[in-house]
Amino acid sequence: MHPPSTDEILMRAALREAKRASQENEVPVGAVVAREGRIISRAHNQPLGLKDPTAHAEILALRRAARRVGNYRLPGCTLYVTIEPCAMCAGAIVQARLRRVVYGADDPKAGACGSALRVLNHPAVNHSAEVSRGVLSPECRAILREFFARRRQSVIIKSIDPKD
Repeated sequence: MHPPSTDEILMRAALREAKRASQENEVPVGAVVAREGRIISRAHNQPLGLKDPTAHAEILALRRAARRVGNYRLPGCTLYVTIEPCAMCAGAIVQARLRRVVYGADDPKAGACGSALRVLNHPAVNHSAEVSRGVLSPECRAILREFFARRRQSVIIKSIDPKD
């Protein structure tokens, strides 16, 4: 067994954030922004709790990192996120000028790093970031799969007994 890489360690921090989202009944996505291997911000999905359609883990983590460094540009920073960023989040990554994006699970329905769309690193976009895919992918996929299985089970139970 190999010692965990920096990417794996930081993805585990993102997974802890995803677990927080799940506990809050939010889609379990977590993100951290790091510079030189040190976390400068962390966040999890909160669109329901904040009543904000833009409150994705990536956006919240980028906002917090920008406040911490005092600049909306985050060159030299890496975003770790448990699922492939959507188009909105990919656009924010471009604006922040991140050096690198590391994600766990591909998102074939809405991923904007190449799975469904190519917003990040599109030839017409004025910034590109290095992308590393599949870091701790089994764990990242599992937390999503378990969340949606519980949600489906809850819907089935409510359809059988609407009093629940």
